[in-house]
Amino acid sequence: MTDLTQNSKSLLAPALAHSRYLQQLFIRHPNLAQETLEQLSQPYSRANMEQQLSQPVLDDNSLKQSLRRLRQAVMARLISRELAGLSDLTEVMHTISDLAEITLAAALAWVSQPDARYGQPIGEESGQVQELIIVGMGKLGGRELNVSSDIDLIFIFPEDGQTTGPRKISNSEYFALIGKRLISLIGEITDEGFVFRVDMRLRPFGDVGPLACSFAALEGYLLTQGREWERYAWIKARALCGDEAGLMQMVTPFVYRKYLDYGAYQSMRELHSQIRREVARKDKVDNIKLGPGGIREIEFIGQVFQLIRGGRNKILQQRPTQAILDELAQQGTLTHAAVAELQEAYSFLRNTEHRLMYLDDTQTQMLPLNDEDQARIALSMGFTDWHQFTEQLTIYRGRVNQHFEHVFVLPPDEGEDHPQAAIWLSAQDGDSTDLAALGFENPNEINRRLSSMQSSSRYQQMPDRCRKRIDSILPPLIEVAASFHNPDATFTRILDLLEAISRRESYLALLAEHPRTLKRLASLYSASPWVSQYLTRHPILLDELLDFRLLEELPDWPKLGKILRQELKDLDDDTEAKMDCLRHFQHAQVFRLVCQDLDGLLVLETVSDHLSDLADLMLTVTLEQVWQDLPNKHRSNPQFAVIGYGKLGGKELGFASDLDIVYLFDDDHPNATEVYAKYAKRIVNWLTALTPAGHLYDIDLRLRPNGTSGLLVSSIGTFAQYQRESAWVWEHQALTRARYCAGDRIVGNAFEAIREDILRAPRDLPKLRDEVRTMRERMLETHPARPEDVKHVRGGIVDIEFIMQYLILAHAKTHKEFCLNRGNIALLATAAQQGLIPPEAAHLAADGYRELRRLQHSSRLNGTELTPKMLLPIQPQLAAVKLLWNTLFGETSA
Repeated sequence: MTDLTQNSKSLLAPALAHSRYLQQLFIRHPNLAQETLEQLSQPYSRANMEQQLSQPVLDDNSLKQSLRRLRQAVMARLISRELAGLSDLTEVMHTISDLAEITLAAALAWVSQPDARYGQPIGEESGQVQELIIVGMGKLGGRELNVSSDIDLIFIFPEDGQTTGPRKISNSEYFALIGKRLISLIGEITDEGFVFRVDMRLRPFGDVGPLACSFAALEGYLLTQGREWERYAWIKARALCGDEAGLMQMVTPFVYRKYLDYGAYQSMRELHSQIRREVARKDKVDNIKLGPGGIREIEFIGQVFQLIRGGRNKILQQRPTQAILDELAQQGTLTHAAVAELQEAYSFLRNTEHRLMYLDDTQTQMLPLNDEDQARIALSMGFTDWHQFTEQLTIYRGRVNQHFEHVFVLPPDEGEDHPQAAIWLSAQDGDSTDLAALGFENPNEINRRLSSMQSSSRYQQMPDRCRKRIDSILPPLIEVAASFHNPDATFTRILDLLEAISRRESYLALLAEHPRTLKRLASLYSASPWVSQYLTRHPILLDELLDFRLLEELPDWPKLGKILRQELKDLDDDTEAKMDCLRHFQHAQVFRLVCQDLDGLLVLETVSDHLSDLADLMLTVTLEQVWQDLPNKHRSNPQFAVIGYGKLGGKELGFASDLDIVYLFDDDHPNATEVYAKYAKRIVNWLTALTPAGHLYDIDLRLRPNGTSGLLVSSIGTFAQYQRESAWVWEHQALTRARYCAGDRIVGNAFEAIREDILRAPRDLPKLRDEVRTMRERMLETHPARPEDVKHVRGGIVDIEFIMQYLILAHAKTHKEFCLNRGNIALLATAAQQGLIPPEAAHLAADGYRELRRLQHSSRLNGTELTPKMLLPIQPQLAAVKLLWNTLFGETSA
């Protein structure tokens, strides 16, 4: 040791000065010290470990010695590298995790050799030889092991059955026997120490349960006995060998609920409280893992959001704590600043944890009490003394605890003490005095609704936890609703929501856990019956209320498209789940836009642009997904495009608009027509089918060539021929508001060329004028020009659209800019610039068009009927349009 120390002061000295374990190890194995020094510049790789175990195994004892010698070599280099500043936390965790995986694999290979007495374990259903699955739990599952960790294992095998040997035993007994041998090989303390302490208490039924169980036994246990803390325990579970896919297919639904699971807050809170009580009882406040602001609180912060959202968001099913924290920042669940503080604290706490363990190779997270060890810890962590170290540690733990309390803060539990609790609790007494005092317009009717809900079988039979949630939510909701100008409408709409979600504890928990969302919820339900109905139909959108930033952030469609595609990719081949995913995504984006609209953050034209961009994205991704699963396709990428007409084509979509679309292809393969017809039908199904998540869009395909009697898809050539030779003038009018929306860009470009060619074709203007006027008259026969109908009133939306369509068809030949699909307001300005209509008329028509669309949009959103009085302020604009109509078409519009 003397020579070694003199030659390696700059490399091994920090480790030797800190770790008594390393000092003793080098005294016992001098050659190991030299080997460590020679190889210190390189991490201990998996290949190095496997090579060291490559010698033939003679018996259990020889394997035990080889495994322990490997651990000593790994620990020596690991401690020396880290304390010399040559490695980081990630290397330490991964190296120890590699050691665990490789030593377990070696032990399993040895104990699983054919046994003459028992033979092989055979599955009673498949008849196949069964293999043991070692499940790494906790930090082993997450590849986050600490340097002196125990390893939490569960032994699983696929099928029950029995062995084939002369001494037949059940598969459960067989795997229990080899499991015991494996535990001994890894965990037994010999003259060379141990490899890892093994903890099997997380298996079904804990210490009293069988050491190994089948898939069927595990599934039955999780379904009937699985507790909330076990969901948390299985988050990091990872099969280290065997049928991982089969295992996780069974376990994942237990851990991750299909819908948002806000009940996880209370479950995690209870588990944390148990740990806190245990810490206090055992005087472990200085435990940097379990104490306040410790490692466990950081893990809990990440894991509660995994439990809440992991069922829907597969990327949150990752196991490493640091990866989950980063993902939560990317998704906006936690702020980047909060995650940065948590990551910094996590590294500091884990590095401290390792230095505590380096001292004597003991599994401890307790800060030392003696001066010598305190000095060693402080120095190895880069501080001059213990006081300086603990000051920094206190800062980190304080930050962690602050973030933990922010996430897990208990909601106000006013219960019967809430000022309006008596209104709810005594609803069946029939006294509506307090409701009247709050300002409700029809307090008797509100009281009747409350009484009816309270006496209903739905409320009486719901689980206690759900009923308690309702009882805690209703009093503040009564108070919040009363603060709006329409309290009765606001509150009755909210009651409809509560009745719809009354058996869904997760949604009730969301509202109870986040009382600040109640005001936001009430404001939406007060502002718009359309929004309230939309949210009541899709209560999963309640989650959107938690992050106000999402409700104010303008959509980045390329970025959102990447997120959506990744979510779909994570769903593998589950078609129904993919269709639900598309619907959840679209509903969330619509909800965010309508919130921004109601808050006055967006003008109507911008709302329509975003809704149209959203529709384009949904069409694009749907086409990708359907083609991916289409059988008998003849090419990797379809030569197929979706053309949008009407409001979609003109980028004037509203929140409840359907999509007018036409399908085109350009493919000379003999089977192209048949393949694309099947493709189009599946696209229709993906867009319109009603799934548990709702539907995407209503679509209208009647604008295709020959309408409902025509083929569902048309080739580019057929479409061009139809437009030139057979299309009616009204179909050319419709073409003015058509555009490529999704699919193959080359096909889209071909359509745009045909469209321009048709729009710029020479026309007999008197004949065109007569046909457009005749079409408008026919429309008036079925949709009379009522003075409150913003669409069909004379001088209204349809008149403006017909004027613009006529001008495009009449003058695009000489004014190519009319072929640009820029919307009616911009095209009116173009017509004025070209001298085709008076500038003042164009200006008034544009103002009228904008206001008419705003009234139409507001009416639908607010659920209000338009009246002639509402159109009085724009009579000059309507009159200008009527005059323009008369000028162009030679008639007086009444």
